[in-house]
Amino acid sequence: MGKIEYEPNFIRYATFVALFPQLIAGPIDRASHLLPQLKAPPHIGVRNFTDGLGYFVVGLFKKVVIADYLALYVDKIYGDTITASGAALAVATFAYSWQIYFDFSGYTDMARGVAKTMGYDLMLNFNNPYLAKSLGEFWQRWHISLSTWFKDYLYIPLGGNRKGKFHTYLNMSITMVVSGLWHGAAWTFVIWGALHALGRIITRELEQTSFYVKKVPDIVKLLIVFIFINLTWIFFRSPTFAQALYVIKKIITGPYENPQFPLVGLVLIFSVWLYQFVYESKFRNILETRTVRIIGVVAMLICILIVSSDSAQPFIYQQF
Repeated sequence: MGKIEYEPNFIRYATFVALFPQLIAGPIDRASHLLPQLKAPPHIGVRNFTDGLGYFVVGLFKKVVIADYLALYVDKIYGDTITASGAALAVATFAYSWQIYFDFSGYTDMARGVAKTMGYDLMLNFNNPYLAKSLGEFWQRWHISLSTWFKDYLYIPLGGNRKGKFHTYLNMSITMVVSGLWHGAAWTFVIWGALHALGRIITRELEQTSFYVKKVPDIVKLLIVFIFINLTWIFFRSPTFAQALYVIKKIITGPYENPQFPLVGLVLIFSVWLYQFVYESKFRNILETRTVRIIGVVAMLICILIVSSDSAQPFIYQQF
């Protein structure tokens, strides 16, 4: 992109390429962010170690305690869509939205934690995406390193928003469809990307109006975005386009019987959602106090230790 000078030091460049915390599945950190950190010996102190350990424990908790637990229900329902009720499929889709978030962000939190203990800072990759009040904001919060990579290396080179509204929407659509194909050569991923492109095209102008900004309550914006994201995840989770359509049909038509979703799953999800709301409120400083952070890490470690290893699931991101 011509934004930084080339790196003449081969060892430093090789270290950047091979920095193992981000090597397997991200975050996709840029040379402009990491190379300057490699020009001097890393500072490894007590704060680096404690912060890194905190990141790692949070990521491990997200993955082992929440994502893997939700996967048991999601896999059961999506593995037998014929007998599953409409209610069960709706709840399983809701659960999958959180499963994939905790799986993806859990991995990157662990990667950031390992890098932090080594004295390096990797970029924030997930920023409470389910608190987004618009689709544009969602993609500023979800898998930030990948989203910005597609923006910088595909959307902007195509012309970005510099050539009028038609080309802006065309470039946006190409970028989203390609991002879907990046996850796999299947129609489900293409449709997933196309739906996000369509959603952005429909809502982009609306989101900039004074009515939407000032009159529509934030909770309504949040729920609209979250419901749309949930619907698109159906295509991401379903192995075939036909099954995705079948799931949507069943969710709409029912029957709506007891989905038998474990109460502990709902408690975990809404506890995290509440935490995120507080984190982005004026009470954030309470969550960042030393006492609260220590209690939180200890509680998560206890949960990790008592969770059975029988429910361990591979990282979803390893499929891509």
